[in-house]
This record gives sequence, structure tokens and C-alpha cells, in this order.
Amino acid sequence: MIETGLRNAAKGPELVGLSEAAAVHWNLLEPKLYEEAVRRNEGQVVAGGAFVADTGQHTGRSPKDKFVVEDDVTRDVVWWDNNGRMEQAKFDVLYADFRAHAADREIFAQDLYGGADPAHRIATRVYTEYAWHSIFIRNLLIRPDREELTSFDPEFTIIDLPSFRADPKRHGCRSETVIACNFKQKLILIGGSEYAGEMKKSVFTILNFLLPPKGVMPMHCSANVGDKGDTAVFFGLSGTGKTTLSADPTRTLIGDDEHGWSPEGVFNFEGGCYAKTINLSREAEPEIYATTERFGTILENVVIDPETRQPDFANGSKTENTRCAYPIHYIPNASLTGRAPQPQNIIMLTADAFGVMPPIAKLTPAQAMYTFLSGYTAKVAGTERGVTEPQATFSTCFGAPFLPRHPSEYGNLLRDLIAKYEVDCWLVNTGWTGGAYGVGARMPIKATRTLLSAALDGSLKNAEFRTDANFGFEVPVEVPGVDSAILDPRSTWADKAAFDVQASKLVRMFIDNFAPFEEHVDAAVLNAAPGGQRAAAE
Repeated sequence: MIETGLRNAAKGPELVGLSEAAAVHWNLLEPKLYEEAVRRNEGQVVAGGAFVADTGQHTGRSPKDKFVVEDDVTRDVVWWDNNGRMEQAKFDVLYADFRAHAADREIFAQDLYGGADPAHRIATRVYTEYAWHSIFIRNLLIRPDREELTSFDPEFTIIDLPSFRADPKRHGCRSETVIACNFKQKLILIGGSEYAGEMKKSVFTILNFLLPPKGVMPMHCSANVGDKGDTAVFFGLSGTGKTTLSADPTRTLIGDDEHGWSPEGVFNFEGGCYAKTINLSREAEPEIYATTERFGTILENVVIDPETRQPDFANGSKTENTRCAYPIHYIPNASLTGRAPQPQNIIMLTADAFGVMPPIAKLTPAQAMYTFLSGYTAKVAGTERGVTEPQATFSTCFGAPFLPRHPSEYGNLLRDLIAKYEVDCWLVNTGWTGGAYGVGARMPIKATRTLLSAALDGSLKNAEFRTDANFGFEVPVEVPGVDSAILDPRSTWADKAAFDVQASKLVRMFIDNFAPFEEHVDAAVLNAAPGGQRAAAE
């Protein structure tokens, strides 16, 4: 075997059975990885210096192909309704076949951390078949100082082999694509997918499993902090504004996707960002756009001009899920420590395409837990084949695909932390007003930012509030700089009876979706359902 680069001499590929590989390139930096990626025809260098790669048939994650090995560590802990089971014996065969597949291949290895807080981080070694995947994971996780690499002791290992094809019968999986998590062996195998995001979400899954028993809340959220140490956390599914609203030039960005909340405060799990680029413009999002013109940034599935190699971010012919991955220090106002004080505000974002939700509402701790467990947003017509009218989407804890434990564990932990640190909680609707999608208009971003600023600076707490008739949360009646009419969704509809029908429909969706969680929460959370005790009793 040929080995290049820098590593701990006592912790080599033999630890995970990869000693038969033709070569292992350890902890290479971007210039050498670019050379290797180009040599292997993995993609192209674009104008400005970024590297663009296509991910083939997988232009997003494959949640149905993700499995957890059932053993004495996971059997009574994992939320099996949400996680595919894999027998240990099947995993053993899969692992042996992975090692055989890696034999005589060149492999790239990166030693990285998941978690900016040394007390809670995991040392992670990532083996990749592609050089550009090695750049990607260097961008997304936290890079140790070079002198640390000679003593780096990996706790978890990820082996990422896109060219491997799983056999469902032989390996106990669903298709030729497989993501197999073995928490006991501290090993994750990724095969059959070129989509690099599987690696970063695997680290998130590990932390979601390890941290709750330590009293640390793992969160699918963005976070920023003001100059007075006032940390804000933004939960939200894709398309709700999680990245956009946390990228506030007046506040320091902690991170855009994954964080932990510990007794010491909030900390980023990652060392980079993974932003959507469809319709990205220099005018609307200058900081993110600027990263696409820098050496080291990875572009996924972005169409480029064959002559000029200029990216065309408006072109979604390959996928709407075009992405850029870059280290967080490419953002000018980003935190270099990845850590911040205890949060003062939690923002739960939804893009309500039914036009029912107010632009902002204040939540009690019980309502916050109910909203968190619901994880509501809505798809709009045209986003997927067959979607002709708004469709509710519920992803519990705003990140169901990454939850190995039951949602109630995360929900109860969140509520305890909210109470302990007296955090203000807000629901912000970035969706539609004046009617449902197709009739109404998108919530004005200026109004959203004004309301959010008032929430974060504390002035909104002094406003007059009314109780929403459908959802029971508190909604401000008047806020300086915001048209008061927009604060009352029913008043913005021309047909008030149609609003009432739509609101009743959405309330019922919430109640039906929450039914599986009712036995796991207390009366206060049940009474936080739309309609309160009436809904809980039905």
C-alpha cells in the first residue's frame, strides 16, 4: 500500500480493514485534492475557482436506504418506526464486501471533528472513494490544526464508496444504495450514492444518538448571535428561510444547519455551510454568492457554460437541489469558534402555503414543544409531480430523517432547556398571506425581517397581543413598521368563510399528525394542540 499525507502512525487503515487498498491519501489539502479530482475526471474547475461535480441519479439524500444495526446498544433505544433495521449478520457481510470493494483502489482519508465544543465533539475519520468528496467533508466538518493530526484518535469512522452496489437480499437493505449505521462498532458505511450530503448527515445522526443522554440537545437549526451575546436559534425545514434569515449582517453567524445546546451554550456541529444555489443571485444573497467564486468551494449539480465555465444558478435542469459547500470562514461575519452563549430566542419557521398562519406568534413552552414535535411546513403546487394544491408536510423535530431516538426524547429535552434558561419562543410564517398559494402572496420579506428584529431585540414582548382563535398562540396586534392588517391572516382574505374552512382543515391536519405522540407527552402539551383541551379530548 502507498500512503501519502499526514496521520497518526499508530492509527492507520488496518483499524477498519482497509489495508488492502492500493493507496490511502491522508488529510490532503485542497490544492492536491483538486489535482486528484481533475486527474480522475470527477468534475471541473469553474470560473472563480470552485469545483463542480455531478452526483448522478442521486441529487439528494436517500432516507429510505438508511439503516441502523439492531443490537444490544440500539434495540431498546432507537425509534424503529422511523429507522430501518439491519441485522448484525447482514451488516457483517456488507462490511466485508465494502472492504473487498476498496481493495486495490485509491482512497482519501480526512480526520475531522463533529462538534465545536471539545467536551461534546466526536473525532471522525472519513474514507472517501472520490477526491471531491474529501474536499466536501473537509469543508463541512471541523478541521483540526495540522499538528493535531499525528495524535488524532478516531472514535467513529465513515467509509464512503459511491461505486459500491448493495445487494438487498445479501445485505438486508432496500436497493443498490445503502447507508448503514452501526453505533456499537462506531462505523457507518455509505454505498451506491454520489450525493456528498449523506456523509454530513451521517455525522449529524451520530450526534443525535450520542448527545441526549448527556443532557445535550442536538438541533437541526441555524443560529446567530448579536453583539450583546443574545443567541437566536432558527428551526425550519427546507424552504422556510432557515439559512436566509440567520444570515443577518448585523449578527454573527454560528452555523446554518446543525447545532448542539449544552449547559455551556450553543455550539455548531459543523465547520462549513451547505447552501442551496437554485436562483442564487449576487444581489439577493451576496455573501453566499461570493463563496461560489472561491477556490475550495464545491458546487453540486450546478449547470455551467462549457466555454466560460460560468455557473448558471437559474438552471434547474439537473435538479432544483443544486448546492454549494464551503468552509464557514468564507462568510465574513461568521463565528470562528462555532460557539455562543445560552439562547434568548428560539424561532420556529414555517412556510404555510395555506395562508392561515400569522407572520409571527409567541409560543408558551408547551406550545413550543407541540410545534417542535409537529415540524410543520407546506409544499406548493409544482414542486413535485402530482402536487396541484398546497400539501402539509410534517417532519417531527424539524428533522425526522436524522433522528435515531424517539422524538419525545428531543422534545422533552428542548422544553426543559427552554424552561431552565427562560427562552422566548416564536413561530414565524414565511409562507403566504391574503389567501393560499395561487391566490395570496408570499409574506413580504421586509415584514418578516422587521418582526424578527423586534423579537430578537426584545421590543416585541411589549406589544399588545391577541389569542389566535384557531391555534391558541399569542399574536401581536400592532408592530411599528409593519402593516397591522398582515398580522391578522383572516382579515387579509377577501373570502372570510373560505379562510375559516382552510383554517379548520389545517387544524385537523395538526391534530391527526400529533396522534402518535399523545401518549409520550403530558397534559400541558396536549392542551397546546390547536383548539386546546377540546382538541385533546377528541
